[in-house]
Amino acid sequence: MEDLTTISQWIFTLGGHKIVLNSATLINTWMIMGVLIIFSLLATRQTKLVPNPLQNIAEMLITTFDNLVRDALELDDRRYFPLICGMFMFLLLSNIWGVIPTFEEPTKDLNTPLGLAILGFIIAQYSGIKFKGFKGYLKEYFQPIFFMMPLNIVGEVSKVVSISFRLYGNIMGGTIIILVVSNLVYNLVLPPFLNAFFGLFVGTIQAFVFTMLTLVYISAQIK
Repeated sequence: MEDLTTISQWIFTLGGHKIVLNSATLINTWMIMGVLIIFSLLATRQTKLVPNPLQNIAEMLITTFDNLVRDALELDDRRYFPLICGMFMFLLLSNIWGVIPTFEEPTKDLNTPLGLAILGFIIAQYSGIKFKGFKGYLKEYFQPIFFMMPLNIVGEVSKVVSISFRLYGNIMGGTIIILVVSNLVYNLVLPPFLNAFFGLFVGTIQAFVFTMLTLVYISAQIK
């Protein structure tokens, strides 16, 4: 269980303040971003009428999430498509990253899903103000009766906590189960299957759920 209690850190001082960073999370996040950049370059370098495998995967992702964003937001433009598609691709790789030996899932660190949830929250609130106007946006918090405003604010903030802890809990929970079972059976038979299950199956589902909930929160603000 030392893998859960031992955290590699970068510690430095900035302006008299101590800054502590999770080095494993940062390194794995940078590697994932590098993979996504390389994938996008290779998939779009030589587009053909008969696509190669990478172009085929890229076109499938673009078509799927473009349709999802259009249906959810009922908008003809694609201003939110890059956010939603990019978020899913990043979370998908982040969730399944631990399947590769010696690598760790960035989403196993609460800061990663929490940061993405806060990003989605800010974009949703900004979208509400932009589409409804500031007065219309504020008016929503006083519905159905004016004294419901505090509860409505709590409800909005709780969305950040809900989706971030849901993702973190599933990824960290899978890691704990794999470690416990591995110690019980001495890394025989079950752990590889558990690793594949939590990494690939659960990781994919959780990436999709997180992304769709972010899209739903944005949709609720602009309608």
